[in-house]
Amino acid sequence: MSFFDYPRGHEQSATKGKSRRFAGLGFLVVAAFGLLAAFYLPTGYVIEQPGPTFNVLGASDGTAVIEIPDAPTYATTGHLDLLTVSVVGNREQTPNWAEVFNAWLDPAKSVIPLEEIFPANQTTKQAELESSAMMEISQQEAIAAALTQLGYKVPWFIYVSEVAKKSPASGKFVGADYVNAVNGVKVKNIDELRAEVNKYDGKNALEISIIRAGLPLKLLIDPVKDDSGAWRMGVTVGYKYEFPINVNLHLADVGGPSGGMMFALGIYDKLTPGALTGARFIAGTGTITSTGNVGPIGGIRQKMYGAQNAGASYFLAPSENCNEVVGNIPSGLKVFKVSTFSEAINIVKTIGEAKDLSSLPTCTK
Repeated sequence: MSFFDYPRGHEQSATKGKSRRFAGLGFLVVAAFGLLAAFYLPTGYVIEQPGPTFNVLGASDGTAVIEIPDAPTYATTGHLDLLTVSVVGNREQTPNWAEVFNAWLDPAKSVIPLEEIFPANQTTKQAELESSAMMEISQQEAIAAALTQLGYKVPWFIYVSEVAKKSPASGKFVGADYVNAVNGVKVKNIDELRAEVNKYDGKNALEISIIRAGLPLKLLIDPVKDDSGAWRMGVTVGYKYEFPINVNLHLADVGGPSGGMMFALGIYDKLTPGALTGARFIAGTGTITSTGNVGPIGGIRQKMYGAQNAGASYFLAPSENCNEVVGNIPSGLKVFKVSTFSEAINIVKTIGEAKDLSSLPTCTK
């Protein structure tokens, strides 16, 4: 029988080799779990990215986006693109960590906490219905803004669109009630209505004058305070307009209020001689009120990249979004800030007539 006496160094090398193999195996296991977590564990975030764009001067699914059947219209050219933001993920299924990490690196995308887009007390279906309702309201506001700019008289009324359950208004107000006055004070808009309701003294019920199915009624309401300390009746209100001409807007599967300004520009262009854009490719975003005020929107960065991807050279952004615009403008896109509908018309007209653009308002630091 033979015995071999190996040097001590060889024994140490063998032990180190085993340690390295175990360490390598451990690393692979950890990496595998990391990959599984990256692709399968929920994140608590959603991703905003550029969505489809729609030329309001053109057609969608074979139907003109803007139809005005009972008034003279004029030929238009070019683009007035309405922009959208696509949200990746919802409360039922969020993006995985790999998608979130890639979105963080992409300037065209934003990573948003889930609760900011889908509140805990709201289902995905409820969020979609709310978004659709906001789009419908924005379209009505856009029609009113365009027709008012053109000199039409557009009467409006405050109406009740929804009554909250177990609220002071429950069992008293019904949907489609028109609100005229509070304690005898005529209210012409929603801000005035809120102001009068907030005069409630906590003791004497408010007398709300309404019109229901053409008949005048008076309701007695005792508001309650919300979390902000304001008095609330428990109704959601909006505006109903009596338009002097029919304007039909067709754009399926798009929600939210941010297309208002572009709808209004498209309506104005179709009802005025000549092509407002001068065949230029202009995109933009912004809410609008019936009185022509342009308001801020969400996802401005994604919309600028969406405009660039679609081929736009010019972009109209609400002035209140300027802090998000500066430093995030994609190359090749000229961005102008807008506060009012009249200002938006002037900017588009100046671009369309190929005039000097240097005097047009832009976002600055």
